[in-house]
Amino acid sequence: MSLPDYKSTGKQSSSALSHSSVVQLNVGGHLFSTTLSTLRRHPDSKVAELFGSQPKVSTDAQGRLFIDRDGSHFGAVLEFLRSEKLPTENIPEVYTEAVHYNIKPLMKRLEEMPELFGELVGRQQFLSRVPHYKENIEVLIRIARAEAVAARRSTILICVMRTEDDLGFYDNAVNSLEAGKESAVTFGPWKAEPSVRDLLDCVKMDIESRGYNVSIEAYVPERSFLSKSYDFFHKLTFTWW
Repeated sequence: MSLPDYKSTGKQSSSALSHSSVVQLNVGGHLFSTTLSTLRRHPDSKVAELFGSQPKVSTDAQGRLFIDRDGSHFGAVLEFLRSEKLPTENIPEVYTEAVHYNIKPLMKRLEEMPELFGELVGRQQFLSRVPHYKENIEVLIRIARAEAVAARRSTILICVMRTEDDLGFYDNAVNSLEAGKESAVTFGPWKAEPSVRDLLDCVKMDIESRGYNVSIEAYVPERSFLSKSYDFFHKLTFTWW
């Protein structure tokens, strides 16, 4: 079966697509050739939906079917559709594409690979048990940016309450700050094995993944004596330049 005559029609039309099993793709500037049967291999996927009996894609100037998305890792997705072969590199990026195209068998296989297993099954499952974790990360970034005007660094206090017993000391801990001159973003408590240090590592990792340069250290108040309450506090510093 021959390819549609793109040059004569100026486009790969829906009618031509329905009569040909071979398609030319332009995914964000990356070019691919494949078959309709490959693209429709998983009927509940977004790829199958895009290339169904009524295609939901446009064409580029050369008549190739066009998907307006970065195609850097589409080749790995296409290879899985062809042969169920898994990628050996850029696993998180390919997983993002698998999620976007809703290719559930690929998602499941990638989730079982070491590069994602620890993140999804270990770290993310832990963080899901830390109340308001994602919201707190956004609060930290928002406060830091607000305090960045004409400054090299922004410093924010983090209060970490690991257990329900720790939470019972919360009021005393907050009141121990410099006469209310400082405030803190509070994390916890949580019912999971990871420690306070593990939680702080996650905070640092997730903020740095957004492109920020941050460090975390124990909070030491500027007074001549120390209080047990200060053990709950840590200093998060954003360095801007």
